[in-house]
Amino acid sequence: MAMRGLVSLAVLLLLGICISLFVSTADLRFSIPVSRSPFAPSRFTSCLVTSRRRAPPLKVFMYDLPRRFNIGMLDRNRTGDGVGFPEWPVRSGIKKQHSVEYWMMASLIDGGNGDGDEDEREAVRILDAEEAEVFFVPFFSSLSFNTHGHYMTDPDTEIDRQLQIDLLNFLFESKYWQRSAGRDHLIPMNHPNAFRFLRDKVNASILLVADFGRYPKSLAFLSKDIVSPYVHLVDSYVDDNPSDPYESRPTLLFFRGRTVRKDEGIVRTKLAKLLKGYDDVQYEDSYATGEGIKASSKGMRSSKFCLHPAGDTPSSCRLFDAIVSHCVPVIVSDRIELPFEDEIDYSEFSLFFSVEDALKPDFLVSQLRQIPKDQWIVRWNRLKSISHHYEFQRPPKKDDAVNMLWRQVRHKLPAAKLAVHRNRRLRIPDWWS
Repeated sequence: MAMRGLVSLAVLLLLGICISLFVSTADLRFSIPVSRSPFAPSRFTSCLVTSRRRAPPLKVFMYDLPRRFNIGMLDRNRTGDGVGFPEWPVRSGIKKQHSVEYWMMASLIDGGNGDGDEDEREAVRILDAEEAEVFFVPFFSSLSFNTHGHYMTDPDTEIDRQLQIDLLNFLFESKYWQRSAGRDHLIPMNHPNAFRFLRDKVNASILLVADFGRYPKSLAFLSKDIVSPYVHLVDSYVDDNPSDPYESRPTLLFFRGRTVRKDEGIVRTKLAKLLKGYDDVQYEDSYATGEGIKASSKGMRSSKFCLHPAGDTPSSCRLFDAIVSHCVPVIVSDRIELPFEDEIDYSEFSLFFSVEDALKPDFLVSQLRQIPKDQWIVRWNRLKSISHHYEFQRPPKKDDAVNMLWRQVRHKLPAAKLAVHRNRRLRIPDWWS
């Protein structure tokens, strides 16, 4: 009996120890501290980008389109029959911000990244379409709009329309397009007006867009499509290492750009009136000329916060100029979607205000002035650590914008494959809706 009692006691003691360990572990796991300030950045920074196990490169088949659909448009004086893959023109002005299509194509044309570290590639071009995981359509739809149809009413607009017609005729004859109805095809549309005539004909494809401001919900949506950063226009701030970064930026809030915009962008005119009279706020109306871009770069590098109100659509290139300038973005837009948000937490380095709050007199500036120096420095450091994700380079480098976008493509493929498989057996498409 004594022995049986000792065994029972030992079992109870062991059970108590296990329960104690479980409770203490659970406390450690689930006790997440809550920030005292709504502006304090989270201490739990995203680690998906750095600790992710790297998958094999995505197998991409790129259609062999005539040069008039892509690089033939880089120089309007060319006939489009040149040879080789050209560098992006140095003097291309604001066309550069919509050049994502070029950098994606270049990454496939160039093959490896050129420094012997080919294992870092997120996508690789293959020549056998039967082995492809995704099909890339190298139509520079943004450059076509900027080159042929920028004013929407000039005769060249018809060239943009005809390119879209010719492209669809080409795709509709492809057995790979027919096989999936284009669901596993990637089509860049980074300019809000890109592919504007025949968008509805490719609404099943994976679209590469800047935001969803000019797309109906039946055509573009987050579960199917990819939000891409604009290509930044200002030079990256590569030597931003002052002893006191907070004091080295005397301007509290900076904005330089067009103040008269449409739709949600009318907030810019209203902000111009509200932000007058502050000594530490710089809010200027300007155009994106060469000198204007230089002035914007200087202003961003000397400012703690950079204002990012909506433009004609919810986003603009200004946000990415601020990121590579390490100027904490202040985003005023109710409907903005952001690139790479499944891997990057923007609340760690940006501030967000609704349009309603931003238009309250003195609200925006008073909120920014309340942010302690140490919290601003945390955000500034985070900006420095993530800004390389917004660099478009040739050849691409590890975790830069091009590789990040190809990774986003991989994330969209399971849903595309599900849709393809369901479509092959359903008698009534989407009967549940």
